[in-house]
Amino acid sequence: MGDWVWDGGRPSIDLLNTARDRVIGPRETLRTPEDLARWLREADLLDAPVDEAALNAARRLRAAIDALAFATPEEADAAVVNAMAADAPRGPRITVNESRVVPVPPSWSAASALGQVALDAIDLLTGNELLRVCAADDCGIRFADRSPARNRQWCSMRRCGNRTKARRHYASRTP
Repeated sequence: MGDWVWDGGRPSIDLLNTARDRVIGPRETLRTPEDLARWLREADLLDAPVDEAALNAARRLRAAIDALAFATPEEADAAVVNAMAADAPRGPRITVNESRVVPVPPSWSAASALGQVALDAIDLLTGNELLRVCAADDCGIRFADRSPARNRQWCSMRRCGNRTKARRHYASRTP
């Protein structure tokens, strides 16, 4: 039901792409807490209801990641990402139950799910992956360029790439 694309290659980029149509003016796809709950479920991060506070947190995280990746990085944006990453579940935990060591499943919440996205953003922003914006004139979707030559132009060949190539071909054939 959501208007989401999953061509970013990473959860943090897929969160960036919940702001659609950036070229013609951003369109919000995370309008309600239910929208965020569906996005988190489809991203395999959380299958539980979320509240308005989580929705606002997701939007803040998205804005901070976008600013850090595509603008002049500022400490305030890094602080948002770091604060949210602190809510991510840490490594495995154990407990003793009837004299046996057993794993403790992580406690998942909207904050911990967004914390996972923030950790992914930290890895993305500090790694050597190339982050790009689709070259189609009417798109604006962000993606990780993992092409061997590091020259990927479009968010998706099946969407923007084919459309752009078809336009170029038609234009070259038109007198």
